Amino acid sequence: MKPVSFVKMHGAGNDFVLVDDLAGEFPAEDHRRIAAMATRPEGIGCEGVILVQRSAKADFKMRFFNPDGTEAELCGNGARCVAAFAREIGAASRDSMTFETAAGIISAQILEPGLVTVSMPSPSAIDGDFVVAGVPHKIVTVDNIARADVEGEGRRIRNADEFAPDGTNVDFVAYRPPNRAIVRTYERGVEAETGACGTGAVASAIVGVADYGLSFPVHVTTFHGYDLIIGGEYDGANFSSITLTGPVKRLFSGTIDWDALEIVPE
Repeated sequence: MKPVSFVKMHGAGNDFVLVDDLAGEFPAEDHRRIAAMATRPEGIGCEGVILVQRSAKADFKMRFFNPDGTEAELCGNGARCVAAFAREIGAASRDSMTFETAAGIISAQILEPGLVTVSMPSPSAIDGDFVVAGVPHKIVTVDNIARADVEGEGRRIRNADEFAPDGTNVDFVAYRPPNRAIVRTYERGVEAETGACGTGAVASAIVGVADYGLSFPVHVTTFHGYDLIIGGEYDGANFSSITLTGPVKRLFSGTIDWDALEIVPE
């Protein structure tokens, strides 16, 4: 296969490899090589590989792959990055756009260079401290975010029987009313703490508004100190008009020899 061209970006410290697949030539079913591409330091290294493909329903289609090669329905920070990338490659012709994901149609707006807002699915399930915000999240409230056992406790909860077979993301959250939360996330597919998690920020804000006295917009501070803003409406029973706003940055572009990627034996 010919070398694969890519762009590396990050959204609030959450880094991604983005590929223009409008021609439909990327081997998206080769999950082991996608995982090898995401591996550090043998591959490019990232917390997600994102494809931009053609769509009959929207401006383009976003497909998201975790670093272990599994495909996920949605990634909030990845959605913000893909909006900027799609504008760059011409998949979106305007700063306002829509794109198809496995979690539904998402709308995005490039507010200014380096700042993007996206619509997010209204939570499809809220059960106390468990929220499906496009993907599942378990919220663990803590007083001291610095002392949270993100790796150990996060791994235990992510693999708990109650969340089998797919598992869950785990967000450790310190709530600071009236409208702030500090969040650290153990992310399934990454299988470690991630630099930031957009859907986790949304899930944390939803639980904060429902149960901890927060009000929209909620400002979520990520592990690396970035600020994500979660907008929305809550009538005491239902959430709607959920948005995720925050920074994106293009880091570099390059090509990678697909056939030379080192595949981990199964």
